[in-house]
Amino acid sequence: MLKQILSKIPRKSSKPDPIDATTVIDTGTNNNPVSNSGNGAPCSTTTNGGSGGVDAAVEPHISFKDISPLQKQNLFISKLNFCCEISDFSDAHLDLKREALVELLDFVSSGSAKFTEPAISAICKMCAANLFRVFPPKYRNSSNATETDDEEPMFDPAWSHLQLVYELLLRFTSLVDAKAAKKQVDHSFVLRLLDLFDSDDPRERDCLKSVLHRIYGKFMVLRPFIRKAVSNIIYRFVYETERHNGIAELLEIFGSIISGFALPLKEEHKLFLWRALMPLHKPKSVGIYHQQLAYCIVQFVDKDPKLTGEVIKGLLKYWPVTNSQKELMFISEVEEMLEMTSMDEFQKVMVPLFRRIGGCLNSSHYQVYNPPNLLFVAPYTVRNELKLPFISLRSWTASS
Repeated sequence: MLKQILSKIPRKSSKPDPIDATTVIDTGTNNNPVSNSGNGAPCSTTTNGGSGGVDAAVEPHISFKDISPLQKQNLFISKLNFCCEISDFSDAHLDLKREALVELLDFVSSGSAKFTEPAISAICKMCAANLFRVFPPKYRNSSNATETDDEEPMFDPAWSHLQLVYELLLRFTSLVDAKAAKKQVDHSFVLRLLDLFDSDDPRERDCLKSVLHRIYGKFMVLRPFIRKAVSNIIYRFVYETERHNGIAELLEIFGSIISGFALPLKEEHKLFLWRALMPLHKPKSVGIYHQQLAYCIVQFVDKDPKLTGEVIKGLLKYWPVTNSQKELMFISEVEEMLEMTSMDEFQKVMVPLFRRIGGCLNSSHYQVYNPPNLLFVAPYTVRNELKLPFISLRSWTASS
């Protein structure tokens, strides 16, 4: 009886259930794909998790002409993400990338592009991926740099590709709303853009000049930061390296910026004149950017004529002693300053100025000694009021 009852009770199996074993294996394998979730392109922006988004919806190699108007914006972002990929310039991928950049430029120029937040983020990341780079070390010796620096410029072999990116960036900064792009075009973006002014390629510096000027004009919140960042570049150039390829372009931008300063001039702007612009007369390579530097200073004096006396004192402070070509630049700049000088300001600098002119009369360089240069260095009204003809001027400077 007892055996019959025990035989009806189900026995417990000692072997694992095959279904449970399979479940354990599957659970282990399902944990592995998580580690691959961050291996996508750095500029890709998906909106539907990992299964779709812009890149999955629109193939970047499709032409804008072959797609419906509703999908053009998605294709716009998809092409921007595709252009983020950096490849060797011998790769066949470069032709596809160049074709995509041309299509993007035409699409933006036509006014069809909408600069939504994803589009602004994509275009800024694309420009950063292609433009922001570290330049190779400079092998030219700055101690041998002359005032004119006749060395041949170095041209970037990738310029045909970079030019399209710069043109696209310039169109973007012209059309985008500053408030919508303030998160992407920030201090970090501007600093890395300023670093590119040290490029050896003059074509790149010329494009950067247009882009930075457009950013300064549109992004008003960035203006103080840009002025401070450029001042730091000048300080480093004057007091540390004396080597930078883009000083002339930066001064050319500031020439137009200074002309737009409101009156009366802020103390910050005057400090930029005294601490940044005037010391730029010191480096040996001043001839490379002297024209742009003189224009900036003239703009300051035109805004506030009372600055003339201090500017002339600054020129006398940095006056060259053994460099005749540099001395000629200073003479022409003094002449330009004196044409804008009132009698009160002239009298403040008359004595040290004439002593310096007396030193020029003793120069062995025929252009520095040239009498017409020194005869007309003072404006006609000043010479007439002081009654100092050329012969008397020479006698006065020699006796003093």
